Amino acid sequence: MIKNLLENFSPENNSILWLTSAFILAFFIAFRTFPTIIYISNRKHLMDEPDSRSMHSKRTPTLGGIGIFFSLVVVMTITGAMLNTKVMLLVMGGITILFFLGLKDDLTVLSPRSKFLGQIFAALLLIVFTDTRIIGLSSILDVYTLPYWVSIGFTLFVYILIINAYNLIDGVDGLAGSIALLISIVFSVLFYNTGALSLATISVALIGALVAFLRFNFSSKNKIFMGDTGSMILGFLIAFFTISFISESQLDANSSFYRASPALALSMLFYPLMDTFRIFFIRIFVLKKSPFEADRNHIHHRFIQSGYTHVQTTLTIVLINLIIIIIAFNMLHLNLNTQIGVLFLYGSLLYYLPFLLKRRINKTP
Repeated sequence: MIKNLLENFSPENNSILWLTSAFILAFFIAFRTFPTIIYISNRKHLMDEPDSRSMHSKRTPTLGGIGIFFSLVVVMTITGAMLNTKVMLLVMGGITILFFLGLKDDLTVLSPRSKFLGQIFAALLLIVFTDTRIIGLSSILDVYTLPYWVSIGFTLFVYILIINAYNLIDGVDGLAGSIALLISIVFSVLFYNTGALSLATISVALIGALVAFLRFNFSSKNKIFMGDTGSMILGFLIAFFTISFISESQLDANSSFYRASPALALSMLFYPLMDTFRIFFIRIFVLKKSPFEADRNHIHHRFIQSGYTHVQTTLTIVLINLIIIIIAFNMLHLNLNTQIGVLFLYGSLLYYLPFLLKRRINKTP
């Protein structure tokens, strides 16, 4: 009976049921895994110790990435046999590399060089063996097609940029997980609508794992952080989704996003990229120090210093990023260069508004 069911079942013809099952399975596995991780972390003292840069005052388990990784691998292993096995295996290979690098960094210390080399290797696995890369700039600066090796190099740069930009925003409760949840939801809809079921399955599984994680990340009693293990895996998957979306759009001249995919991708990644470029500018040109030397000048730190709570900071940033994405989808008819220029303008203004409103509220008697 089971054999006949598997032979006759087609994920493509039952996509809603398939994706719903992937979400439920990922959520259930992650939700059941996190309490065990919290228990072991407390027993073995595998905790994040607050310091001068920490936004928390209590010792907190920092191995949430284990639960995210485990749930994703189980879902991809089960579903991979009926989808694009090659893509599933390579994605699992990439996140496994980053899982062990992040785990070592969370438990002991990992040199930036080792982390960087691991990120390059994981990204190249997917770029080379799936040939999923940014083939051109879609008319940005009048560049349409890139030479093959330039395309690989540029795609690798995008991977490394997104992975590390995403790692930098993991500073207050729920922020990294909520931004990843928003981006994954948008990509799930895009992949579903374009028939990319394998990509939709991975993104939906990530949604399930993140919903479970956020339940504990926002908790006051059973709190857990995702750590470098989680943030690198999330950054890697978001980079993979971004590049896959741009690549597929550029190869399909009939796609609604044929020219607009870079602007849409930038709108989804606006916060982590803006925060990264902003913090590097401040460290290099204002503070005259290494751009990799940690401090408390991130945008989420500014929210906290202005009087916002962790939850208010997270919800405000996620809401602003959602508005940015909605506006980007309503500018598809514009020239791509115009879309990107306007995106930077309204995106920056929207992130300035919460600080302006807070100042006015504080001045009100």
